[in-house]
Amino acid sequence: MKHGRPLEIPARLVRTAGTCVGVIGLAATTGCINDLLNVETPTSVLADSLTGPASVPLLVAGAVADFECALGAHIYVTGLLTDELMDTQLQGAESFNYDRRTVSPAGKEYATQPCDFFGGIYQPISTARWSADNALKQLDAYSDAEITGRTALIAKAAAYSAYSLVLLGEAFCTAAIDAGPELTSAQVLALAETKFTRAIDAATTAGTTDIRNMALVGRARARRDLKKTAEAVQDAQSVPAGFVKNATYSAAASRAFNRVYQMNVRDLRVSIDAPFRGVTYQGTPDPRVPVVNSGVQSGDGGQYTVWITTKYKSLSDPIPIARWAEVQLIIAEALGGQTAVNIINALHAAAGLPSFSSSDPVEIANQVLEERRRELFLEGQHLFDTILYNLPLIPPPGTSYGFKGGSYGSTRCMPLPDAERDNNPTLSGR
Repeated sequence: MKHGRPLEIPARLVRTAGTCVGVIGLAATTGCINDLLNVETPTSVLADSLTGPASVPLLVAGAVADFECALGAHIYVTGLLTDELMDTQLQGAESFNYDRRTVSPAGKEYATQPCDFFGGIYQPISTARWSADNALKQLDAYSDAEITGRTALIAKAAAYSAYSLVLLGEAFCTAAIDAGPELTSAQVLALAETKFTRAIDAATTAGTTDIRNMALVGRARARRDLKKTAEAVQDAQSVPAGFVKNATYSAAASRAFNRVYQMNVRDLRVSIDAPFRGVTYQGTPDPRVPVVNSGVQSGDGGQYTVWITTKYKSLSDPIPIARWAEVQLIIAEALGGQTAVNIINALHAAAGLPSFSSSDPVEIANQVLEERRRELFLEGQHLFDTILYNLPLIPPPGTSYGFKGGSYGSTRCMPLPDAERDNNPTLSGR
């Protein structure tokens, strides 16, 4: 960070004009400002004013907001890639590649667009991760005497960094961190596990129980992804009943929108896909998958009627990051048997659904997976379940994509973008 150079404050705390991005793995560090002499930028600040201990709480708040924006982008893109969402517009052709499961590493929206753009995902998650890690570096550079509540801030920054790594590891086949080497999904998730451990330790010391529980849920998720079953269960069992940690949103600015509501309900750019319409259990509608027919024809020539969710009711509605029901299903998945049946029935009772009964291990395991599909609907977790269990792709690969052209592909995890490979000196060799 060069002194005297305008710096964009992360996230939605301020808006600044004329920024561009260089290396994707260093998205937040390589911004440039165009036409500085000709454009007023009253919301830009000098780098000098974002150094020193007094700036660190602002950096942590910015990292949180960056993550919340990235989470919305992640849910939107991975929902299209799976069978939660379907594309219903003609304006953003690159979105067809998500919906069609033909994601190309050459895609520009996919690689470099920000979180409030239609198809941006790699840069938003990378930026959120960098923002949190940058805050951590600043926190490590000062003492408790210099920063009030330093340990609590460390816990928060580490937790949000770890969650950004989870999103990256679950969505992408490989990724790069800070212009480093290409990492597998498992390597990225292992980094998340380590960062969650730091968050838990710091939150325990600071007494910030919400961040501690958030990090416990996140580490259980990362460990489950890594097939560290016993460790995942141990974390999951430590989360108190009813816990939820939400990402917060606002109608005040596009970066702050609840992205699912914006794209599905307000703008009708995507529809809820067929497998998530009219979901019932033993004839009873499942309120965890609230979907209705909008009665509005799609924007791609009226090819479809757009189905919308009522799970998120406004641009300001929160989205869960971590919650108790999620870890209960991690326990059910790992332990099976009557423990899983009891957990399923507790979730059914809370939703007003008939009880489930079985002693067949396969049937129980399948029902746990179905419960995950429903309980975590439009929360950004369905893609990795599809990867982890090699679930059938709907529609099957080779099926015609209709008048938009081509056929459905077989993309599950998304490839490392060419923009990262070409601009990252470790990968490009330049």
